Amino acid sequence: MAGLVKGKEYDWKDSNMALVGTDADRSVKKAAAETEPAWKGAGTKVGMQVWRIVKFKVTHWPKEDYGKFYEGDSYILMNTYKEPDSDALNFDLHFWIGKESTQDEYGTAAYKTVELDTLLDDKPIQHREVQSYESDLFNSYFKELTIMKGGADTGFRHVEPKNYRIRLLHFHGEKKRITVKEVPAKKAALDSTDVFILDKGLTLFQWNGKTCNKDEKFKAVQYLQTIKSERGKATVETLDELDCPKSHEFYTSLSDDPLEEGDLDEKKEKLTVAFAAQLYKLSDASGQMEFTMVSEGKLSRDMLDPNDVFILDNGKMCFVWIGNGTTFAERSNAMPYAHNYLMKSDHPLIPVTCVKQGKETANFFQNF
Repeated sequence: MAGLVKGKEYDWKDSNMALVGTDADRSVKKAAAETEPAWKGAGTKVGMQVWRIVKFKVTHWPKEDYGKFYEGDSYILMNTYKEPDSDALNFDLHFWIGKESTQDEYGTAAYKTVELDTLLDDKPIQHREVQSYESDLFNSYFKELTIMKGGADTGFRHVEPKNYRIRLLHFHGEKKRITVKEVPAKKAALDSTDVFILDKGLTLFQWNGKTCNKDEKFKAVQYLQTIKSERGKATVETLDELDCPKSHEFYTSLSDDPLEEGDLDEKKEKLTVAFAAQLYKLSDASGQMEFTMVSEGKLSRDMLDPNDVFILDNGKMCFVWIGNGTTFAERSNAMPYAHNYLMKSDHPLIPVTCVKQGKETANFFQNF
Protein backbone atom coordinates (compact mmCIF):
# COMPACT_ATOMS: atom_id res chain seq x y z
CA MET A 1 0.00 0.00 0.00
CA ALA A 2 1.37 3.41 -0.88
CA GLY A 3 2.25 5.63 2.04
CA LEU A 4 -0.23 8.29 3.11
CA VAL A 5 0.70 11.73 1.86
CA LYS A 6 -0.16 14.78 3.93
CA GLY A 7 -2.04 17.46 2.04
CA LYS A 8 -2.44 21.14 2.69
CA GLU A 9 -4.19 22.29 5.83
CA TYR A 10 -7.81 21.13 6.02
CA ASP A 11 -7.57 19.69 2.51
CA TRP A 12 -10.19 17.17 3.61
CA LYS A 13 -12.92 19.80 3.85
CA ASP A 14 -12.85 20.23 0.06
CA SER A 15 -13.96 16.68 -0.71
CA ASN A 16 -17.00 14.59 0.07
CA MET A 17 -17.18 12.12 2.91
CA ALA A 18 -18.50 8.79 1.67
CA LEU A 19 -22.28 8.53 2.00
CA VAL A 20 -23.09 5.26 3.73
CA GLY A 21 -26.00 3.26 5.01
CA THR A 22 -28.71 1.02 3.67
CA ASP A 23 -31.12 -1.12 5.67
CA ALA A 24 -29.21 -4.22 4.62
CA ASP A 25 -25.94 -2.56 5.57
CA ARG A 26 -26.79 -2.43 9.28
CA SER A 27 -26.33 -6.13 9.93
CA VAL A 28 -23.04 -6.05 8.01
CA LYS A 29 -21.77 -3.13 10.10
CA LYS A 30 -22.78 -4.77 13.35
CA ALA A 31 -21.06 -8.00 12.37
CA ALA A 32 -17.93 -6.08 11.40
CA ALA A 33 -18.00 -4.11 14.66
CA GLU A 34 -18.22 -7.30 16.69
CA THR A 35 -14.98 -8.54 15.09
CA GLU A 36 -13.08 -5.25 15.46
CA PRO A 37 -10.39 -5.91 18.12
CA ALA A 38 -10.24 -2.24 19.13
CA TRP A 39 -13.90 -2.27 20.22
CA LYS A 40 -13.40 -5.09 22.76
CA GLY A 41 -14.67 -3.74 26.07
CA ALA A 42 -15.70 -0.41 24.53
CA GLY A 43 -18.46 1.26 26.49
CA THR A 44 -18.66 -1.41 29.20
CA LYS A 45 -17.67 0.88 32.07
CA VAL A 46 -17.69 4.55 32.98
CA GLY A 47 -14.72 6.56 31.70
CA MET A 48 -12.91 7.93 28.66
CA GLN A 49 -11.52 5.80 25.83
CA VAL A 50 -9.42 7.13 22.95
CA TRP A 51 -8.33 5.50 19.70
CA ARG A 52 -6.07 6.73 16.89
CA ILE A 53 -6.46 5.89 13.20
CA VAL A 54 -3.31 4.29 11.77
CA LYS A 55 -3.44 3.35 8.06
CA PHE A 56 -7.17 2.51 8.08
CA LYS A 57 -6.94 0.66 11.42
CA VAL A 58 -8.22 1.65 14.86
CA THR A 59 -5.50 1.52 17.53
CA HIS A 60 -5.66 2.22 21.26
CA TRP A 61 -4.17 5.57 22.31
CA PRO A 62 -2.12 5.32 25.56
CA LYS A 63 -4.02 6.59 28.59
CA GLU A 64 -1.05 8.70 29.65
CA ASP A 65 -1.44 10.60 26.34
CA TYR A 66 -5.16 11.37 26.70
CA GLY A 67 -5.54 15.07 25.89
CA LYS A 68 -2.54 15.06 23.53
CA PHE A 69 -3.28 15.12 19.80
CA TYR A 70 -1.15 15.35 16.67
CA GLU A 71 -2.43 17.61 13.91
CA GLY A 72 -1.44 15.03 11.30
CA ASP A 73 -3.76 12.38 12.77
CA SER A 74 -7.44 11.59 13.36
CA TYR A 75 -8.84 10.12 16.57
CA ILE A 76 -12.02 8.59 18.01
CA LEU A 77 -12.99 9.34 21.61
CA MET A 78 -15.84 7.99 23.71
CA ASN A 79 -16.93 9.18 27.14
CA THR A 80 -19.11 6.64 28.97
CA TYR A 81 -21.11 7.98 31.92
CA LYS A 82 -24.21 7.48 34.07
CA GLU A 83 -26.90 9.99 34.86
CA PRO A 84 -27.65 10.61 38.56
CA ASP A 85 -29.98 7.98 40.05
CA SER A 86 -29.58 5.68 37.04
CA ASP A 87 -27.48 2.60 36.28
CA ALA A 88 -27.89 2.98 32.50
CA LEU A 89 -24.71 3.74 30.56
CA ASN A 90 -24.69 6.79 28.27
CA PHE A 91 -22.13 7.65 25.62
CA ASP A 92 -20.71 10.74 23.93
CA LEU A 93 -18.80 9.57 20.85
CA HIS A 94 -16.46 12.03 19.11
CA PHE A 95 -14.19 11.84 16.09
CA TRP A 96 -11.46 14.49 15.99
CA ILE A 97 -9.80 15.66 12.76
CA GLY A 98 -6.31 17.16 12.84
CA LYS A 99 -5.78 20.01 10.39
CA GLU A 100 -3.23 17.97 8.42
CA SER A 101 -4.98 14.62 8.72
CA THR A 102 -5.36 12.85 5.37
CA GLN A 103 -8.72 12.16 3.76
CA ASP A 104 -8.11 8.45 4.33
CA GLU A 105 -7.57 9.00 8.04
CA TYR A 106 -10.56 11.24 8.76
CA GLY A 107 -12.77 9.13 6.49
CA THR A 108 -11.82 6.00 8.42
CA ALA A 109 -12.45 7.82 11.73
CA ALA A 110 -15.92 8.89 10.56
CA TYR A 111 -16.79 5.40 9.28
CA LYS A 112 -15.50 3.64 12.39
CA THR A 113 -17.42 6.08 14.60
CA VAL A 114 -20.63 4.99 12.89
CA GLU A 115 -19.55 1.36 13.30
CA LEU A 116 -19.03 1.77 17.05
CA ASP A 117 -22.37 3.58 17.31
CA THR A 118 -24.01 0.60 15.58
CA LEU A 119 -22.29 -1.84 17.94
CA LEU A 120 -23.76 0.07 20.89
CA ASP A 121 -27.24 -0.05 19.30
CA ASP A 122 -27.31 3.64 18.32
CA LYS A 123 -27.15 4.78 21.95
CA PRO A 124 -24.13 7.14 21.66
CA ILE A 125 -24.47 10.82 20.84
CA GLN A 126 -22.08 11.44 17.93
CA HIS A 127 -19.91 14.55 17.56
CA ARG A 128 -17.53 15.79 14.88
CA GLU A 129 -14.62 17.87 16.18
CA VAL A 130 -12.06 19.80 14.14
CA GLN A 131 -8.71 21.04 15.44
CA SER A 132 -8.94 24.58 16.90
CA TYR A 133 -12.76 24.47 16.73
CA GLU A 134 -13.44 21.88 19.45
CA SER A 135 -16.75 22.03 21.32
CA ASP A 136 -16.95 23.01 25.00
CA LEU A 137 -17.94 19.42 25.81
CA PHE A 138 -14.82 18.06 24.13
CA ASN A 139 -12.56 20.55 25.91
CA SER A 140 -14.15 19.68 29.27
CA TYR A 141 -12.67 16.17 29.20
CA PHE A 142 -9.07 17.29 29.62
CA LYS A 143 -7.13 19.41 32.10
CA GLU A 144 -5.33 20.82 29.10
CA LEU A 145 -5.60 20.17 25.38
CA THR A 146 -2.19 19.71 23.77
CA ILE A 147 -1.80 19.92 19.99
CA MET A 148 1.50 18.72 18.53
CA LYS A 149 2.85 19.11 15.02
CA GLY A 150 3.30 16.07 12.78
CA GLY A 151 1.85 12.64 13.53
CA ALA A 152 2.15 10.40 16.56
CA ASP A 153 4.96 8.51 14.83
CA THR A 154 7.18 11.58 15.21
CA GLY A 155 7.45 10.70 18.90
CA PHE A 156 7.42 12.83 22.03
CA ARG A 157 8.01 10.75 25.15
CA HIS A 158 11.00 8.68 24.09
CA VAL A 159 14.02 10.93 23.73
CA GLU A 160 17.11 10.24 21.66
CA PRO A 161 19.26 13.37 22.25
CA LYS A 162 21.03 13.31 18.89
CA ASN A 163 17.81 12.96 16.88
CA TYR A 164 15.29 14.86 19.00
CA ARG A 165 13.39 17.58 17.14
CA ILE A 166 13.06 20.64 19.39
CA ARG A 167 9.56 21.83 20.11
CA LEU A 168 8.22 25.21 21.20
CA LEU A 169 4.99 24.83 23.22
CA HIS A 170 2.63 27.77 23.68
CA PHE A 171 0.48 28.02 26.86
CA HIS A 172 -2.46 30.37 26.50
CA GLY A 173 -5.68 31.00 28.43
CA GLU A 174 -6.84 31.43 32.00
CA LYS A 175 -8.13 29.34 34.90
CA LYS A 176 -9.17 25.89 33.63
CA ARG A 177 -9.09 26.84 29.95
CA ILE A 178 -5.37 26.68 29.20
CA THR A 179 -4.52 25.36 25.75
CA VAL A 180 -1.11 23.95 24.88
CA LYS A 181 -0.10 24.05 21.24
CA GLU A 182 3.15 23.43 19.45
CA VAL A 183 4.18 26.44 17.37
CA PRO A 184 7.14 26.95 15.03
CA ALA A 185 10.45 27.18 16.92
CA LYS A 186 10.93 30.80 15.86
CA LYS A 187 11.60 33.93 17.89
CA ALA A 188 8.70 35.59 16.07
CA ALA A 189 6.27 33.06 17.61
CA LEU A 190 6.91 34.37 21.15
CA ASP A 191 4.15 36.45 22.75
CA SER A 192 4.78 38.51 25.89
CA THR A 193 1.26 37.81 27.17
CA ASP A 194 1.80 34.05 27.39
CA VAL A 195 4.13 31.27 28.58
CA PHE A 196 6.28 29.04 26.36
CA ILE A 197 8.26 25.86 26.94
CA LEU A 198 11.25 25.11 24.71
CA ASP A 199 11.66 21.33 24.69
CA LYS A 200 15.10 20.18 23.53
CA GLY A 201 14.65 16.63 24.77
CA LEU A 202 16.78 16.46 27.91
CA THR A 203 16.98 20.26 28.35
CA LEU A 204 13.81 22.30 28.83
CA PHE A 205 13.22 26.03 29.33
CA GLN A 206 10.07 27.70 30.64
CA TRP A 207 9.85 31.26 29.30
CA ASN A 208 7.37 33.52 31.11
CA GLY A 209 6.23 36.49 29.04
CA LYS A 210 6.31 39.81 30.90
CA THR A 211 2.49 40.04 31.05
CA CYS A 212 1.56 36.33 31.24
CA ASN A 213 -0.91 35.23 33.95
CA LYS A 214 -0.41 32.93 36.95
CA ASP A 215 -2.65 30.22 35.46
CA GLU A 216 -0.43 29.90 32.39
CA LYS A 217 2.68 29.75 34.61
CA PHE A 218 1.15 27.10 36.86
CA LYS A 219 0.04 24.93 33.95
CA ALA A 220 3.50 25.14 32.39
CA VAL A 221 5.12 24.06 35.68
CA GLN A 222 2.76 21.07 35.88
CA TYR A 223 3.55 20.19 32.29
CA LEU A 224 7.29 20.27 32.95
CA GLN A 225 6.90 18.03 35.99
CA THR A 226 5.10 15.48 33.84
CA ILE A 227 7.79 15.58 31.15
CA LYS A 228 10.54 15.19 33.78
CA SER A 229 8.82 12.17 35.29
CA GLU A 230 8.64 10.58 31.83
CA ARG A 231 12.24 11.32 30.81
CA GLY A 232 14.06 11.09 34.08
CA LYS A 233 17.30 13.05 33.57
CA ALA A 234 15.80 16.15 31.90
CA THR A 235 16.98 19.51 33.31
CA VAL A 236 14.65 22.51 33.58
CA GLU A 237 15.33 26.26 33.75
CA THR A 238 12.70 28.96 34.28
CA LEU A 239 13.21 32.29 32.52
CA ASP A 240 11.44 35.64 32.83
CA GLU A 241 11.31 37.70 29.65
CA LEU A 242 12.50 40.91 31.32
CA ASP A 243 15.55 39.23 32.86
CA CYS A 244 16.59 36.83 30.09
CA PRO A 245 19.48 38.06 27.87
CA LYS A 246 19.16 37.60 24.11
CA SER A 247 22.38 35.59 24.20
CA HIS A 248 20.75 32.87 26.31
CA GLU A 249 20.50 29.35 24.88
CA PHE A 250 16.71 29.70 24.86
CA TYR A 251 16.88 32.46 22.25
CA THR A 252 19.81 31.09 20.26
CA SER A 253 17.94 27.78 19.87
CA LEU A 254 15.10 29.57 18.05
CA SER A 255 15.13 30.49 14.39
CA ASP A 256 15.25 34.10 13.20
CA ASP A 257 12.98 33.24 10.26
CA PRO A 258 9.76 35.27 9.96
CA LEU A 259 6.39 33.67 10.56
CA GLU A 260 4.59 32.30 7.53
CA GLU A 261 0.88 32.34 6.86
CA GLY A 262 -0.86 29.72 8.98
CA ASP A 263 2.13 29.24 11.32
CA LEU A 264 0.17 30.15 14.44
CA ASP A 265 -3.22 28.89 13.28
CA GLU A 266 -4.93 31.92 14.80
CA LYS A 267 -7.52 32.52 12.11
CA LYS A 268 -11.07 31.41 12.80
CA GLU A 269 -13.80 30.99 10.25
CA LYS A 270 -15.56 34.30 9.54
CA LEU A 271 -19.22 33.83 10.33
CA THR A 272 -21.95 35.86 8.68
CA VAL A 273 -22.63 38.87 10.91
CA ALA A 274 -26.37 38.23 11.11
CA PHE A 275 -26.53 34.50 10.36
CA ALA A 276 -30.10 33.19 10.31
CA ALA A 277 -30.47 29.67 11.67
CA GLN A 278 -31.29 27.18 8.92
CA LEU A 279 -33.14 23.86 9.18
CA TYR A 280 -32.75 21.08 6.59
CA LYS A 281 -34.47 17.69 6.25
CA LEU A 282 -32.80 14.44 5.23
CA SER A 283 -35.31 11.79 4.14
CA ASP A 284 -35.49 8.65 2.00
CA ALA A 285 -39.30 8.47 2.08
CA SER A 286 -39.41 8.97 -1.71
CA GLY A 287 -37.19 5.93 -2.30
CA GLN A 288 -34.00 7.93 -2.59
CA MET A 289 -32.07 10.13 -0.15
CA GLU A 290 -33.18 13.76 -0.42
CA PHE A 291 -31.79 16.82 1.38
CA THR A 292 -34.04 19.89 1.41
CA MET A 293 -34.33 23.19 3.28
CA VAL A 294 -37.28 23.42 5.66
CA SER A 295 -36.95 26.93 7.03
CA GLU A 296 -34.58 29.82 7.59
CA GLY A 297 -34.77 32.29 10.45
CA LYS A 298 -37.88 31.46 12.45
CA LEU A 299 -37.84 27.81 13.51
CA SER A 300 -40.46 25.92 15.52
CA ARG A 301 -40.31 22.49 17.11
CA ASP A 302 -43.34 21.25 15.17
CA MET A 303 -41.18 21.36 12.02
CA LEU A 304 -39.35 18.26 13.31
CA ASP A 305 -40.81 15.02 11.93
CA PRO A 306 -39.96 11.86 13.94
CA ASN A 307 -39.67 9.90 10.68
CA ASP A 308 -36.77 11.97 9.33
CA VAL A 309 -33.36 13.46 10.12
CA PHE A 310 -32.97 17.23 10.43
CA ILE A 311 -29.80 19.33 10.26
CA LEU A 312 -29.82 22.67 12.09
CA ASP A 313 -27.06 25.21 11.45
CA ASN A 314 -26.93 28.32 13.64
CA GLY A 315 -23.56 29.51 12.31
CA LYS A 316 -21.61 28.56 15.45
CA MET A 317 -22.65 24.93 15.83
CA CYS A 318 -24.41 22.34 13.70
CA PHE A 319 -26.94 19.90 15.17
CA VAL A 320 -28.17 16.68 13.60
CA TRP A 321 -31.59 15.71 15.02
CA ILE A 322 -32.55 12.06 14.59
CA GLY A 323 -36.22 11.17 14.90
CA ASN A 324 -37.26 7.92 16.55
CA GLY A 325 -38.87 6.68 13.34
CA THR A 326 -35.90 7.21 11.00
CA THR A 327 -34.50 4.44 8.83
CA PHE A 328 -30.99 3.06 9.32
CA ALA A 329 -29.97 4.67 6.01
CA GLU A 330 -31.11 8.10 7.20
CA ARG A 331 -29.28 7.74 10.52
CA SER A 332 -26.10 6.47 8.86
CA ASN A 333 -26.05 9.32 6.34
CA ALA A 334 -26.84 12.06 8.88
CA MET A 335 -23.28 12.96 9.85
CA PRO A 336 -21.84 12.72 6.29
CA TYR A 337 -24.62 14.97 4.94
CA ALA A 338 -23.99 17.50 7.72
CA HIS A 339 -20.27 17.44 6.92
CA ASN A 340 -20.86 17.89 3.19
CA TYR A 341 -23.36 20.69 3.79
CA LEU A 342 -20.92 22.57 6.03
CA MET A 343 -18.06 22.19 3.58
CA LYS A 344 -20.00 24.45 1.16
CA SER A 345 -20.72 27.06 3.85
CA ASP A 346 -18.57 29.95 5.09
CA HIS A 347 -18.02 28.14 8.42
CA PRO A 348 -17.12 24.52 7.51
CA LEU A 349 -15.13 23.74 10.68
CA ILE A 350 -17.72 24.32 13.42
CA PRO A 351 -18.57 21.41 15.78
CA VAL A 352 -21.31 18.96 14.77
CA THR A 353 -23.44 17.11 17.35
CA CYS A 354 -26.09 14.44 16.84
CA VAL A 355 -29.09 14.65 19.18
CA LYS A 356 -31.83 12.05 19.32
CA GLN A 357 -35.54 12.62 19.75
CA GLY A 358 -36.39 12.65 23.44
CA LYS A 359 -32.78 13.34 24.47
CA GLU A 360 -32.37 16.86 23.13
CA THR A 361 -30.04 19.28 24.89
CA ALA A 362 -30.91 22.78 26.06
CA ASN A 363 -28.54 24.38 23.56
CA PHE A 364 -30.39 22.57 20.75
CA PHE A 365 -33.87 23.75 21.79
CA GLN A 366 -32.74 27.35 22.28
CA ASN A 367 -32.63 27.64 18.48
CA PHE A 368 -36.44 27.36 18.28
